[in-house]
Amino acid sequence: MDTAPFLSASTSNASGHTGTAAGVRRIGDRIRERREARRLTQQDLASTLQISAQAVSKWERGENAPDIATLVALSRLLGVSTDWLLGANRESQELFEASVLVSDIAGFYARMERMGVHNAMAWLNGRHYQITEAVLRHDGVPVKYVGDSLISFFAGVEHRDRALRAALLAREMVAEPVRIGLGTGLVYYGTVGHPDYADRALEGEGVFLAWQAETWSKRNTQSLVAASASLVSGLSDLHAFPVGEGQQAAFDDGRVSTVLHEIGLAPAVPKHPAGPTA
Repeated sequence: MDTAPFLSASTSNASGHTGTAAGVRRIGDRIRERREARRLTQQDLASTLQISAQAVSKWERGENAPDIATLVALSRLLGVSTDWLLGANRESQELFEASVLVSDIAGFYARMERMGVHNAMAWLNGRHYQITEAVLRHDGVPVKYVGDSLISFFAGVEHRDRALRAALLAREMVAEPVRIGLGTGLVYYGTVGHPDYADRALEGEGVFLAWQAETWSKRNTQSLVAASASLVSGLSDLHAFPVGEGQQAAFDDGRVSTVLHEIGLAPAVPKHPAGPTA
């Protein structure tokens, strides 16, 4: 395994500029920040980049920094741009806040046993089409289908409101019971897998919360729609949506508990009651 190429604090770069010790330390801090956020060890970085773990340790201590050839591979591994690692941007451009919608059609596998795989998949495609149309109607981005589930996200202006409206529309459009979970948080959107077979992927806090909400909705709601507190708390007008009281949700598989809300299917009570009729 090669030793890590690096730029020391006193070494000039390709443009002839000499990096300061403070600048090298900031690069090291950013490498450590992203490595820990992705739950990677120094050895994980070293093995992937084919360098020594001691070299990674020196980066993070600010003794030297990766050279240009290593920097590109490192930034991809950490999910950030090279500009971000070098301090040109304050935040990672790979992460952004979004509201995530995950749907799951109740009883699909039992239906597949009754109908047969071919007929069941034709039926499923029709339901996926309806749910996807609900997402698109509110400017969401469908990411991928996993069996009878759809994962999508909403970003930008009032993304929480739009995600919730899409969920309510999907439940209205599909006759069969559909469980829907909604969560808001930072997400990563990109590709995952071998370059020849890579698929679009959405990962992060928003996805985690949405799946928690979907799982919880099965046994704890009548509507089969649930949302995280992070989504509900940011709605533009809470009274415009049929949102239930927050409940502390616990999971048997060791997942961190969180506050979730049932989203009712009935229209919300009007904010201003109508006056008396003549």
